[in-house]
Amino acid sequence: MKKTTLECVAEFHATYGLPVKNEPHLGDARTNALRISLLQEELNELKEALESGDEVGVLDALTDLQYVLDGAYLSLGYHKLKDAAFAEVQRSNMSKLGRDGKPVVRPEDGKILKGPDYTPPDLAMVMDVWRKGQKQAA
Repeated sequence: MKKTTLECVAEFHATYGLPVKNEPHLGDARTNALRISLLQEELNELKEALESGDEVGVLDALTDLQYVLDGAYLSLGYHKLKDAAFAEVQRSNMSKLGRDGKPVVRPEDGKILKGPDYTPPDLAMVMDVWRKGQKQAA
């Protein structure tokens, strides 16, 4: 069976002795700073590749961003929440349609805007459900 990106990055973390927290952990300033730095570095590379029209560079930067982002989920202890959080954000994003069932789009840049029936993601609920599951499993 094919590994998920998160499973692949977890293997990298295990191989190189990088942290994998089993619950949200934001108290390590060094890890927090590293995660921001790595994401910013890859985002800068994406910007440069887009500006120069470098297709391979764009693919490299996007893939590196995913890799580093999954590493952040692991290092900060959010990996067990990733799928549920993503599903909740997806639910929220799909509620952005206008009353006519069509996307509400900002003309100047094409950004999808929030329609009148938009409901924000309830990520606190996602964390609460996860924490309750952790307590029941203990």
